[in-house]
Amino acid sequence: MGGALGRRTRGLIEKGYAVKTTVRNPEDMAKNSNFTALQAIGTLEILRTDLDEEGSFDDAVAGCDYAFLVAASVNLTSENPEKDQIEPSVRGTLNVMRSCVKAGTVRRVVLTSSASSVYVRPELQGDGHVLDEDSWSGVEPLTADKPGFWAYPVSKVLLEKEACRFAEEHGISLVTVCPVLTVGAAPATRIQSQTNVSVPASLSLLSVFGVLRSIEMETGCVPLVHVDDLCRAEVFVAEAAAAAGRYICCSLNSTIVEIAGFLAAKYPQYDVNTNISGELLEKPRVCLSSAKLVGEGFEFKYKTLDEIYHDNVEYGKALGLVPN
Repeated sequence: MGGALGRRTRGLIEKGYAVKTTVRNPEDMAKNSNFTALQAIGTLEILRTDLDEEGSFDDAVAGCDYAFLVAASVNLTSENPEKDQIEPSVRGTLNVMRSCVKAGTVRRVVLTSSASSVYVRPELQGDGHVLDEDSWSGVEPLTADKPGFWAYPVSKVLLEKEACRFAEEHGISLVTVCPVLTVGAAPATRIQSQTNVSVPASLSLLSVFGVLRSIEMETGCVPLVHVDDLCRAEVFVAEAAAAAGRYICCSLNSTIVEIAGFLAAKYPQYDVNTNISGELLEKPRVCLSSAKLVGEGFEFKYKTLDEIYHDNVEYGKALGLVPN
């Protein structure tokens, strides 16, 4: 979410908002250079916070109209996922929301979750499934079977539900955005300091397609959204008075076969392997629907593979993920 955070911050500043952003270490110039650069174009305060520290966000949200909660614990290799992934994710989310209650000024909290809280449903067999915001990943089968990275979708489901419960108890307007695989470049100043974890996945077909294969097998498609659209969507649901509940943020449901064909045609110099078959899908078996978001007035700018990938390969080159 590093790239999305920088773009969201810039977008808010350009709209005239005074913004506070939070980092673990404000003195780490390598990681925070994108934020310090944004201070030249508007009002931006950089504060130190820690999701594990109770009250750490009190100053960050004090006086704010909107709070965008985009950070959560991610530990995909832990030997104790309950302790290292699930519990910190829920605890950190509630820590921020408690600070919002203390502030007394926050009109809406926008929580960034993940579409992994929506689509991990092993019981869905066959084709033609369309998942909307009423769909939840199955916590019980995931916890029982413990497939690879099972704790991540479980943590997203539980933090969403705990955040919703807390918001109802304390009268907070909470909106949750569930983004799919997010494609697009981070601010240039972040290129050397941090790689958006979605970028290697979206570019994996230029080398191997193991990451995308896992996504397709788990999801029933490869759902995509451009980072600019994600940031615009989150600001949209913050400002829209009638916004409520969950919103899936997905502009295109694709497949590995379709993406491989597109990349091979657009970037023939990379010798993309299009001779792929086996368990791969010719067309999506499951589609994630953003009809709720679009129906309330949001419009995606990037709707095709060409539009979604337009800056991603150049960004991959800058990161050293794609050969020049």
